[in-house]
Amino acid sequence: MSTAPTQILESALYAADLDAAEAFYGKVLGLEKITRAGNRHVFFRCGPGVLLIFNPAETVKPPTENQLQVPPHGAHGPGHLCFRATADEIDAWSAQLQAAGVEIESMVEWPGGGRSIYFRDPAGNSLEFAEARIWGIG
Repeated sequence: MSTAPTQILESALYAADLDAAEAFYGKVLGLEKITRAGNRHVFFRCGPGVLLIFNPAETVKPPTENQLQVPPHGAHGPGHLCFRATADEIDAWSAQLQAAGVEIESMVEWPGGGRSIYFRDPAGNSLEFAEARIWGIG
């Protein structure tokens, strides 16, 4: 096969407090929850993809006989995820986040055009809303 992947199907972030993550991504960002498995993970639909939030203390454990055979994985420290948004959507998200008590950490006007805002989820992960044109994507 000589072609490159065409799209990311799922992205993962890690959060020890899944209750806080579930409330933030479901209520503040309005993502549709797909499933939650105890204190191991909570998954959300995001457009054509899926956002996976894992408890890092649980995902490093090898699967048991009764679990799907997903290899152990995890990360330490804050991760980063960027959501695609138009300029108008960025303004709306900024207002919505601030109304929910979420601090906008940074607003960036990119030299090549486009802008983005940065903020944090309850686990400290760096999140961003950005115009696709910052990457030359129409």
